[in-house]
Amino acid sequence: MPQVQRLTQDRLHLQHGPIDVVLRAWGPPASVAAAEAAAVARFQSVLPELVAELPLLRRAADPAVRPQGDIARTMHAACLPHAARGFFVTPMAAVAGAVADALLAAMRAAAPDLARAFVNDGGDIAVLPGDGLDIGLAMDPRGGFDGALHLRAADGIGGIATSGRHGRSFSLGIADAVTVLARDAAAADVAATLIANAVDVQSSAITRRPAATLDPDSDLGERLVTMAVGALTAAEIEAALHAGATFAESCCQAGLIRAAALRLGGQFRLVGTPFLSLKAPSP
Repeated sequence: MPQVQRLTQDRLHLQHGPIDVVLRAWGPPASVAAAEAAAVARFQSVLPELVAELPLLRRAADPAVRPQGDIARTMHAACLPHAARGFFVTPMAAVAGAVADALLAAMRAAAPDLARAFVNDGGDIAVLPGDGLDIGLAMDPRGGFDGALHLRAADGIGGIATSGRHGRSFSLGIADAVTVLARDAAAADVAATLIANAVDVQSSAITRRPAATLDPDSDLGERLVTMAVGALTAAEIEAALHAGATFAESCCQAGLIRAAALRLGGQFRLVGTPFLSLKAPSP
């Protein structure tokens, strides 16, 4: 059964199976209450909807085969531009972001006068920046916030997502972390996954295994996923980050994302529009 819990700092925690969401809204008290109630109501059916179409959502995104549920369709649509460019991607690459988008949409529909809001689904975040929203970015795999970003409505950012080999899902690449800013959380989610996959290099220091041997239900099948990364040379780190940054730049040029921050082995790359107030931390 879905669980709802009030947290400190006026945040609300929603949990059902693997879906773990923290959200907050700002605005008139009646509007905040209406937004929270709408999010809770929408959350009740999220997991059953996704489970009902799970076999399809674990298959490579195909424009000829469209899911039925609203969130599933959002996932599918977010992946299609990348599939059209020749990349293997399943709608599951956008699941957390699409869930965050759906809950934020329900909140905004119930309370159009919200000043600002966010819905954080395990680090993939749908945002309504309003007159300004500060986001801390945990880019260091050792923990802690080492990046900061101030978003405004005029920036056109509606979603933030982070992926990498330290995340909840398997990664084909070796990035410590890739954080992407896009028009919505679903678009950011799938792009972060693919950019993190692109941060890669051939090295004897990297241990890989077929995804299916680690999880028979993985949508990655027999593709090799990263299990461990040993000591890399400076040249290997540079090559991997260059590959990821090149792919991220292509996503920006295609209009799929607005910006990306990539980190590996204490090195950092920023790609995207210049208004970002994100500063690279010291190695």
